[in-house]
Amino acid sequence: MARALRRETAAGRRAKPPVETAPRALDRLIHERLRLGIVSALAANEQLTFNELKRLLHTSDGNLSVHARKLEDAEYIVCHKMFEGRVPRTVYRLTPLGRRALDKYVAHMEAIIKAVRP
Repeated sequence: MARALRRETAAGRRAKPPVETAPRALDRLIHERLRLGIVSALAANEQLTFNELKRLLHTSDGNLSVHARKLEDAEYIVCHKMFEGRVPRTVYRLTPLGRRALDKYVAHMEAIIKAVRP
């Protein structure tokens, strides 16, 4: 079995163990800028409409649709389509799975930041 190596700094203190920072360890689905924006916005709000997300993220209809669909397919968000009168309305919410994925992603990024800061 592999044993953890103890490294010491010049002052004699134990150095931090290496942190896994390889891109493969990150949730590649959330790591993409627009998808991270969608998940983060939904984490801060109970729900957002398609148009609210589009304005908030400064993106196009097509771009938002494609990225939201990927998050839906992964079950990170849910989409409810309805009509208000004759006007279609699309509302997105973050799922518990999406919340856990975001929390894990943020914890990983915090570990990386902590590892590289003096």
